[in-house]
Amino acid sequence: MKYPKRATPKVSKPSHQRDDNHNVQTPITAAAAWENTSDVAASTSKLPALFISHGAPTLAIEQSATTSALARIGQNLPKPRAIVIMSAHWQSAKLEISSNPQPKTWHDFSGFSTELYDIQYPAAGQPALAETLDQQLTARGITCSVNPVRACDHGVWAPLRHLYPEADVPIVQISLPQHYDSVACYQLGAQLAHLRDEQILVIGSGNITHNLQVLRWEADSIDQAAKTFKQWLLQQLKIDIPAALDWQQYPDYKDIHPSDEHLLPLFFALGTGQRVSVVHQSMAHHSLGMDIYRFD
Repeated sequence: MKYPKRATPKVSKPSHQRDDNHNVQTPITAAAAWENTSDVAASTSKLPALFISHGAPTLAIEQSATTSALARIGQNLPKPRAIVIMSAHWQSAKLEISSNPQPKTWHDFSGFSTELYDIQYPAAGQPALAETLDQQLTARGITCSVNPVRACDHGVWAPLRHLYPEADVPIVQISLPQHYDSVACYQLGAQLAHLRDEQILVIGSGNITHNLQVLRWEADSIDQAAKTFKQWLLQQLKIDIPAALDWQQYPDYKDIHPSDEHLLPLFFALGTGQRVSVVHQSMAHHSLGMDIYRFD
C-alpha cells in the first residue's frame, strides 16, 4: 500500500509543509485561538499523543490498573491548554468539530447502575480552538464543520475522569467520519501534529480489541485471539507502520473488530507521532483490550 504523508514532512523549514502543487503551507496551529499567543510561542514543552482503550462505560467508576495508569499520566504530563480528542462514539457523515462551550455529559448507554448516570464531567469546551481548526482544515480542502451542540460521549468523559478528575482542561471533540479508514485517520492526525507543540493533548479514544459478541462481563478469562491480535498490531506499530495501517490483512480480523470504529482512533493518534511506547496493557471482560499507547 502507498505510505501516507508523515506527520513531520522533510522540508527545508520544519515549521512548514508543502502541498502537491509545491506551495508552502504553514502548519495547522492553535495559536490564533488564544488571547495571549506569546505563552504558546515561548513554551518548549511538547506533549505526546495518546491512544486510550476506554472499555465499558463502567471505566468511569472503576479502580483498576487501567484507571491507575490514566491517573499517572495526568499527574506526570505537563498540564495541557486543551485536549483534542477523537472518540469511537461520534461517527458522522463528514468531519465535525465540537464548538460547544459547555458540552453536557452524555450518558450514551443503557442498563448500568444508577451511580454511573449520576456522574457529571463539567469540562468546558474551547470554541475558539474549534473554529480555528475548522478554518485551517477547510483551507486545505478537508470537508468539515463545527458542531455547537455536541455533548461529550462516554468515550470522552469516562477516561478523562481519571486523567483529569477536576475537569479543568477544555475539550474539543472531533468526529470520526463514517467513510474514513485507517489511512484517512492517520493523515488527519498528521495535519494536527503541530498542536502537540502548543501544549495541546491529542487523544484517540477507542479500544485496541473490541468484540462485544464474545464479551464475558467481569470474567477473569482472556480471549487469546484478541491478545494475539493486539500483540501483532503493536509490533507493526513499532517496526512497520504501513503494515499497521493495513491491519485488515490480519487473518479473521473481524473476530477482533466486527466493526472498525473502535480501532480507527488509534491511527489518528499515530498520525501525530510515529514513535510508539506502551503505557499500559491489560484485558477486561474477556475480550476488551485495555491498552494505552503513547506517541511521540
